[in-house]
Amino acid sequence: MSDNTSENFELYRYTPSLVGAVIFAALFFISSGYHVIQLTRARTWYFIPLVIGALMEAVLAPYLVQALLLLVAPALYAASIYMILGRLITSIEAERHSLIRTTWLTKIFVAGDVLSFLMQSTGGGMMAKGDDSVKMGEHIVLGGLFVQILFFSLFMIATVVFHLRIRKDPTQASQMGTAWRTLLMALYIASLSILVRSLFRIVEYIQGREGYLMSNEVWLYIFDAVLMLSVTVLFNVVHPSVAVPGRRRKVTEHGYAMRSGDLS
Repeated sequence: MSDNTSENFELYRYTPSLVGAVIFAALFFISSGYHVIQLTRARTWYFIPLVIGALMEAVLAPYLVQALLLLVAPALYAASIYMILGRLITSIEAERHSLIRTTWLTKIFVAGDVLSFLMQSTGGGMMAKGDDSVKMGEHIVLGGLFVQILFFSLFMIATVVFHLRIRKDPTQASQMGTAWRTLLMALYIASLSILVRSLFRIVEYIQGREGYLMSNEVWLYIFDAVLMLSVTVLFNVVHPSVAVPGRRRKVTEHGYAMRSGDLS
């Protein structure tokens, strides 16, 4: 093995698995490609951030670029997830059951998500500059991850409160179909997956570059790659358009979104 190759591997605290990286990159690329088809057909443009995040997960790039993209990609997933809830509540005419007014719901959580994204990307950039900036960068990344967990926790509380209220006092629109319930379950699963992933990243950064988690690649696959791929595929299967109309669409009596032109 050449000296240059050794130096490249020293960027990691383990010998990276090329096979594992290629397999997961391919899976993310396939899933995100299907998402592009789905959002184009359904005109669910609010789902673009998640697709971008999935493509970032698929990137095979030099270490620093790859590490930064993997770090911040879930923030883009979160942005789309936040936008789904407000639209779901509106689509079943259940605004009165929302813990936060729907006009503010998406704005508040997306604002928190943007803050988290900026902190993580800034911290990641500082870590790439050199030894003098590494510690400060790590602290900023940790701060961004804590912000992400805070807003995700609040989001899950808002989702649970809404769910309990709508079950107790369903609206007429909510009784027309069951697709919105399936989508709500998908939101729970996706939110919990990203929350667990963020907790993993916090522990990873607290331990530091010499810590156990950064020294063993398997944990990155289990608590990052597998979780984020699961979320990506989950929304291929339970696409938001089944309950939350995209542009020029509406929900039918069976709870599925269709183009208004298809409705007679």
